Amino acid sequence: MNQHLLMIEDDSRLSAMVAQYLGQSGYTVSCAGDGQSGLHQLSNPSRDAAADLVILDLMLPDMDGLEVCRRIRALPTGLSQTPILMLTAKGDAMDRIVGLEMGADDYLPKPFEPRELLARIRAVLRRRLERPTTENAPLQFGTLEIDRDARRVSVHGEPCDLTSYQFDLLLALAERAGRVLTRDQIMEAVRGRELDAFDRSIDVHMGRIRAAIEIDPKAPKRILTVRGVGYVFARQQD
Repeated sequence: MNQHLLMIEDDSRLSAMVAQYLGQSGYTVSCAGDGQSGLHQLSNPSRDAAADLVILDLMLPDMDGLEVCRRIRALPTGLSQTPILMLTAKGDAMDRIVGLEMGADDYLPKPFEPRELLARIRAVLRRRLERPTTENAPLQFGTLEIDRDARRVSVHGEPCDLTSYQFDLLLALAERAGRVLTRDQIMEAVRGRELDAFDRSIDVHMGRIRAAIEIDPKAPKRILTVRGVGYVFARQQD
């Protein structure tokens, strides 16, 4: 069964070009010209095919992409975790950072090469679709539980709101608890895109993870920063 992509983009010529290119690579692509239409398609899978990933432009006629991203992450469980690849203005670092803080899984500056878009889509979907074997028991660290099979994180039994990519980052650290990992090692562990030496997006994701799992994100006890090196997941918690 082909994977379904939803592209929310008001440039109809760009949408048609991307849909044709991705269609040749085996994907089914639906297009929406504004935020409301895109949200409607995503949240009504009975009428429209359920989206496996959303390609979301930052600039839309009715609302900006950041608001669309926020509304997607506020949808019911299942829909809210749909991976989002955000299209941003070239070189606008602040848009990328805010987009990641809102819950986007990746970003791509405009103008872009279709081949790079395809590669990023495949990387995001691979992270989402890969599942550990069912014999893997949930990881337990005090009140924090990471269920690898269900891809669910909870604290005191309450679910934590993490994107698919953020779950993979947390799992990569937790499976190596007590070991200091550089940003490059973390990115390699989740098999995502290579980390640009000047790209601090991983730090944004770590901030989001801390906000979800730490009692006090400003004084973290689970994910610790090792200055000048990277991060370590503490064995002793709570």
